[in-house]
Amino acid sequence: MGKLGMTEIILIVVVVLLLFGGRKIPELMKGIGQGMKEFKKASRLSVEEEKEKETV
Repeated sequence: MGKLGMTEIILIVVVVLLLFGGRKIPELMKGIGQGMKEFKKASRLSVEEEKEKETV
């Protein structure tokens, strides 16, 4: 439990394709990518703010 095998990954992909359809997948992936980009940016800013507090 906890590890995903190839069978589980394939099953998840098939379910996602059935739910969203082939046309919506690129839009969904774009949204996920933008969300990850924003999360990384916010994390980076948070680390920089902590470093500034330590030096002050």
